[in-house]
Formats: sequence, structure tokens, C-alpha cells
Amino acid sequence: MSEHSGKGSGRQFVTIRLGGQMIGMPIEKVQDVFFPDNFTSVPLAREQIAGILNLRGRIVTIIDLSKIMGMEAVNQTITERPAVGVVCDNESYGLLTDTLGEVVTLPDDLFEANPVNMDPDWAQLCLGAYRLENELLMVLDVDTLIEGLLRKDAA
Repeated sequence: MSEHSGKGSGRQFVTIRLGGQMIGMPIEKVQDVFFPDNFTSVPLAREQIAGILNLRGRIVTIIDLSKIMGMEAVNQTITERPAVGVVCDNESYGLLTDTLGEVVTLPDDLFEANPVNMDPDWAQLCLGAYRLENELLMVLDVDTLIEGLLRKDAA
């Protein structure tokens, strides 16, 4: 995939794949990318929490994005799956995904609302979509995803 550009302003996204779906995370939400090794399981944590690790002096909660999005991970070995580091409310999280893509810039005029026939669970976690040449890039709402997970943990 190449960098997309168009007239006017655009937004940058770090692309990932989960199952066969391409997902974009707004670049301003992404802190780093890494492979989570030496992480520790958290007793009694929900299944979406793979564990925690110390990453350059920060405690990072590892969240399995495939479990939240209701998909089967392509690779079941967590340490071989890349994670995208994000921050929400001054806490660090690593979102496990299947594969990392690249950074793309997409023009604002190609942004669309979520498809009407989209799975409701996905729809509440996505801000909208970009219709690319051969597929849709769904824009992940990182804050809503993490806040929803935390609310469920508190319940």
C-alpha cells in the first residue's frame, strides 16, 4: 500500500490488520510499536487483558484487540504478535494485533460514516471508514475502546 494523498487536509493513521480487516489508529494516539516479551499475566483479569510489562520504565497493560473485536487472532503466540502502544488518561496500553502496516495519510474528503450494516460491537468502537481501492480502512476509536474496557473491569 502506498501513501494516499488528495486535495485539502488529511489525517495520518498507523495501519494494522486484525483478521483480514485493515484498521487505522490516528497517529496522534500512537506512542510506539513493540513486540511484548517478558510480560506478566494478571490473576483474575478479564480475558481481554493479556498481561502487563515494563517497557522502558513504564508499566504497560497488554490488551488483546482480537478478543475485544470478537475475532480469532491469526497467530496465537502473544510474543510473536506486534502491539501498538497508546496512552489513555495518562496510562500506557499495548494493543495486540495480527500485523503492523504503515503510516498512511488519507484526505478528509474520503472519510465516511460507519457502514449501516456493520456489526454493532465494531460500530461503537470505530469512528468511521475510508474507502480505499480494494478495501475499507476502519478508524479505531482508541479512547472509547479503552474506556469501555475499564468500565467493564470496574463493574
